[in-house]
Amino acid sequence: MRFGLIVRKDPHSASVARSVKDQCLQIGWIYDEADPELLISIGGDGTLLRGIHQYLDHLDRMSFVGIHTGTLGFYTDYTQEEIELFIHDIQFHDVQYEEMPLLEMQIDDSGERLYALNEMRIESVSRTLSLDVSIDGEFFEHCTGSGICISTQAGSTAINRALQGAVIDDGLRVLQLCEIMPISHKNHHSLRNPYIMRLDRRIAVQSDSFLRARVCYDHLDRSLDQAKRLSIQTSQKKVRFARYRHYSYLKRLKNLY
Repeated sequence: MRFGLIVRKDPHSASVARSVKDQCLQIGWIYDEADPELLISIGGDGTLLRGIHQYLDHLDRMSFVGIHTGTLGFYTDYTQEEIELFIHDIQFHDVQYEEMPLLEMQIDDSGERLYALNEMRIESVSRTLSLDVSIDGEFFEHCTGSGICISTQAGSTAINRALQGAVIDDGLRVLQLCEIMPISHKNHHSLRNPYIMRLDRRIAVQSDSFLRARVCYDHLDRSLDQAKRLSIQTSQKKVRFARYRHYSYLKRLKNLY
C-alpha cells in the first residue's frame, strides 16, 4: 500500500505523524507523497479538508482516513490514543469504502471550477447582497441579506448547522440551501427556512452586483467582484473514505455537542 500524510501544523500532531509513518513502514507499506493510495490525515477536519483540496486531481485513485489530534474530528475514525488500534486495523481488517460527492461551482462561463466537500457560501460581511436563485432553470427565490449557503449531506453538520439548517442523516444524498441573515420587510419576505433538495438539482445564482462578495468553499475563499452568474451542482468528483472499523454516525453527531 502506498500511503501519504497530511498533518496539522503543531508539534504534537507532527510527533503523532512520525509514529504513524514509522509503523506503516514497518508493516511493509510504501511512503509516496506524490501518488498515495491512502492519505492519512493527522489533525482535525480542517486538516482532512486541506488534504482533499491538495489531491483534487487524484481523488479517483485514492482514499482518506483520519486520526484526530485537532479541534474537531467529525470525519476522523481514530483518536490519538488509538494509534496501535489503527495499525492493527489496517493490517487485519477488511476495508469498506464510503464515497461522498463534492459540490462544484462554475463562475460565469469560464473554465474555472471550485469544489467543496462541506459547503459553498456566497456572502458579504460589508454589504447587503441581492441574489436571484434558480433551480433547474426555474426561478426559485430572491434572497436579500448577507448571502446563502449551499451544503452537502456531509456538510450539513458544519456551517449549515450554525445557520439553523437541518442535520441530514448518513446515507441521504441531498443538497441544502440556507439563507445567511436574511432581511425581511413589508415588501419582501423570503423562504427563511432551509430548503432540502435532490442531489441532481442545478442551482444558479445571479446578481446585478457581487461587489465585495466572496465565495467560501470549505476552508478556502475567493472574491466574486467580477462575477455575474454562479452555477452550482453536484460534482462527478467524489471523496472516498477508507473505513477500517465501523464508527456510528450518531456517535459522530454526539461528539459535536
